[in-house]
Formats: sequence, structure tokens, C-alpha cells
Amino acid sequence: MDRRKRFLAIGLIGFGVVMIFGQWLNFMTLVALFLLGYGVYKVRQGEDVKTGYILMAIGGIFILLDHFILVIAILMISLGLYYAKIRKNQPLGNMVQKQSITTSLRWDLDPWTLRNTCMWHILGEIDIDLSLAIMEGKDNLLMFQGIVGDIDLSVFDDYGVEIEAFVLFGQVELGQERDTGIMNRVYWKSPDYDLREQKVKIMLSYLVGDIDIKLS
Repeated sequence: MDRRKRFLAIGLIGFGVVMIFGQWLNFMTLVALFLLGYGVYKVRQGEDVKTGYILMAIGGIFILLDHFILVIAILMISLGLYYAKIRKNQPLGNMVQKQSITTSLRWDLDPWTLRNTCMWHILGEIDIDLSLAIMEGKDNLLMFQGIVGDIDLSVFDDYGVEIEAFVLFGQVELGQERDTGIMNRVYWKSPDYDLREQKVKIMLSYLVGDIDIKLS
């Protein structure tokens, strides 16, 4: 798509949004939407990803200040989807379940015990190296969901691994493949998954996120 057609498409989309949501739009909202859009553009270009996420964060803060009820609704929807996923994928045995404002996990430095874990947070920074994991059982579930997430995951081929990753705004990188922009979804399953005695299912879902999955 050439530059002229691109701007025409953006203009039509913007006009449609104004027509639909005009009653809720004001100057601060327009600035927030501009920052969010430009942030997504920066991330999609891949040249200045950090600046893109900063712009998206600032836009999100503006929306938070101007549309508090809307933000609360988004948080409630996200939390509701989290509980629905837990119910649908309820693992056997014990499970660690946690909801918090911020989460910071560094499971990439020392050996750690892999057990059924489900976490929801507003801001999450998670680093996982499966080669350092010590599995408790044969089938395990790791589920991380929230509003904003920065996830680095290193996959170890001695386990059967199944990955579901979704980011509404941001990027998902799996090996050498990268999807950026809006509505990014990735599904991956290790080739010998069914033959492995020990298996782990990893579910990642964020409104805004940067997910990097390294395959060994």
C-alpha cells in the first residue's frame, strides 16, 4: 500500500471511530489515541520499539485519567477472562494462583520448581528458562495474563511444550518469526509433544505486550 492510500485508510478509520465514539471523545482522549496509534506504529516498524512502548504507556495513562470507569471495566473483563481460562484449563493437583498489581519473575538465573501456576497482574515482567526447570509432575500448566507484559521465554526441548500467546497491542516473537501491531496470536507445539513423558502448557495473554519466545 503506497503512502497516499495508507493515509486515506487511516483517515477513514479515524473518521469512523469519531462517528461511533464521538460522544466520549475530547482533547485528552484524542491525544491518548494518537500516542497509542503512533506507539503501535513505532513497534510495528521495529526501529525504535522502546519509544513505541513508552508512547503507548503514556497514551494509556491519559486514558486512565480521563476514562477511569472504562479502565476499571477493562480490568474487570481481563480478570473475568482469567478466571474463565483457569476453569477451562483446570490442572490436576495443586496450583499456585496469584493476582497482583505488579509481578516480576526471574526464573532464568537458578534452578526452579515447575508447578501448576496461574497469575494475573496489571504490569508483569517475566523471564523463564525451561532448561532450569525441575518438574513436579508429568503435566503442568503455566498461565500468565494481564494488562501490560514483558515476557522472555526460553524453550527446552527435553519437555513436551505447548504454547498459546496472544497480545492485543504489541508484538510476539517466536524463534525467527515476529508478529507486530494489533491482534497478534501465536500457537506452537513441540514436534514430539505426544511422545514426551513430561509436558507443560504455557498460556500468555496481554492487552499490551512484548513476548519473546526462544526455541532451542
